[in-house]
Amino acid sequence: MASAPRSIDIAGFIDGRKLGGFNYRLIILSWLITVFDGFDMMMISFTAPWMRDELALDTLMLGNIFSSGLFGMMVGGFAFAYIGDRIGRRQTIICAAFAFGILTTATAFARSYEALLILRFLDGFAIGGMLPLAWALNIEYVPSKMRSTVVTVIMMGYSLGTALAGPVTVWLAPTWGWEGVFVFGGLCTLVCAVGLLLWLPESVRFLASKGQKPEVIAATLNKIDPALNASPSDRFILSDEKQDKSNFTVGKLFHADLKWLTPLLWIGYIASTLAVYFKANWGPIVYEDLHFSRDTAAYVSSISGMLGALLGLLLMRFTDKMGPYAVAVYPLVAFPLLLAVGLIPMAPTTFLILSIASTSFVGGAHFGILSIAGVYYPSAIRANGAGWATSVAKIGGIAGPIIGAYVLASGLPIVRSFAILAICPAALALCAMGIGAIVKRRGTVTAPVAVPAPAE
Repeated sequence: MASAPRSIDIAGFIDGRKLGGFNYRLIILSWLITVFDGFDMMMISFTAPWMRDELALDTLMLGNIFSSGLFGMMVGGFAFAYIGDRIGRRQTIICAAFAFGILTTATAFARSYEALLILRFLDGFAIGGMLPLAWALNIEYVPSKMRSTVVTVIMMGYSLGTALAGPVTVWLAPTWGWEGVFVFGGLCTLVCAVGLLLWLPESVRFLASKGQKPEVIAATLNKIDPALNASPSDRFILSDEKQDKSNFTVGKLFHADLKWLTPLLWIGYIASTLAVYFKANWGPIVYEDLHFSRDTAAYVSSISGMLGALLGLLLMRFTDKMGPYAVAVYPLVAFPLLLAVGLIPMAPTTFLILSIASTSFVGGAHFGILSIAGVYYPSAIRANGAGWATSVAKIGGIAGPIIGAYVLASGLPIVRSFAILAICPAALALCAMGIGAIVKRRGTVTAPVAVPAPAE
C-alpha cells in the first residue's frame, strides 16, 4: 500500500544533516572545474611576456586584452545568472564549462591583437557564469552554518588554478610556446566538463522554490538519504523562505534590507576585484620591471596566490561564526602593508617578503567577500544575487588592468603601484563592516529574506 503524501521541509532536512558523500562529490566536482577556471583566467597574465614578444603587443594592448576577458565575465555573469534562475543550475553550469574549454583551446590559434580581444571576451563570457552558479548550487545543499566554509573550499580550487598558471607556463612555454599553455588548460577543462555532465545534480532548493520537477527533487533527496523514501507525490517546502515562481527582476535584489546590503556588497566586491586583478595581471611584469628574473616573478605571484588561498581557508570558519565582520580583518592588515611596500625604500629580499605578505592578505580578503556573495539572498534569486555581485565586481576587474597600464606608463616609480593598491582593501573593510551591521540586525547571520512575488 502506497504511503500517504507528506510535506517535506527541504530547508530543515538539509540544515539538520552533516556533510555526506553526496556533498563531498558535489564539492569535488565544483572544486575541479574552478581549478581550471582560475588557471584559464590567470594564464593570460603569465603568458603575456611571451605573447608580447611574439605578437609585438605593447603595454596598452595587453591591458585591453586582460580587460576584454573581464568584460566578458561581467556580461556572462549577468546572462548566466538569469538563465540559472530560470532553467536551473545544472544545465547552465555544464554549458558554460564546455564553452570555456573550447574557447580556451581556440585562443591558442590567435595570431593577432584583434583575435585575442575577441576570444578573451568570449572565453570570459563563458567563465562569468561558472563561479556564482557553483556557489549557489553548493550553498543550497549544505547547512546554513557551513555555507561560507564550503564556498571558500570551492574557491581554493580557483586559487590553486591561478597558482598553477605560473609554474605550468614556465614548464610548457619554453618548449611549446604560449599556445601550448592554452591547449593544456582548454583540454583539461573539457575533461572536467564531461564529469559535470555525468554527475552534477540540480538544486532541490531551487526546484522547490519554483514548484518544479517533484520527481527530480524526490530522486535527489533519496540519493542524499535513502531512508527518507521521498516520493514525487510528496509536497516539498522551504520553511526558511517563501516560494517564488515569478521571473527575476532587478528590484528583488533591493527588497527590504537588501537595499543597503546589495550596494555595500557590490562596492566592496568591486574594490577587492580591482586589487586582485591589478596584482594578478600586472604582477609578473611589475616584478620583471623591478629587475627580478622572469621565473622569480612567476613564482612570487604564484606563492602569493597560494598564501592568499590558505588565508582564505583560515578565515572561512570565522566567517560562518562571526559573519561579515570577519571579512574586514584581512583588508585592515593589507592596507598598511601595501603602503609600506609602496612608499618605504627597502632591500630586495625585504621587498619580496613584504610584497608577498601584503598581496596574500589582498587575496585572502577576496575570499572573504566572495564567500558571502550569495549567502544572504533567498534560493529563488540566489544565482542572480551572487551573479550580479560577481558581474558588477568585474567593473573593478576591468579597471584594474587598465589603471595598472596607465600607472606603469605614467612615469611614476613602479613600486608606487603597491601604495595605490592600498585604497582597495580600505574600501573593502568599510563595506564588510557595513554588511555586518545589516546582518546583525536580522538577528542571525543566516536569517532569510523573503522576497515577495510581484503583483500579477
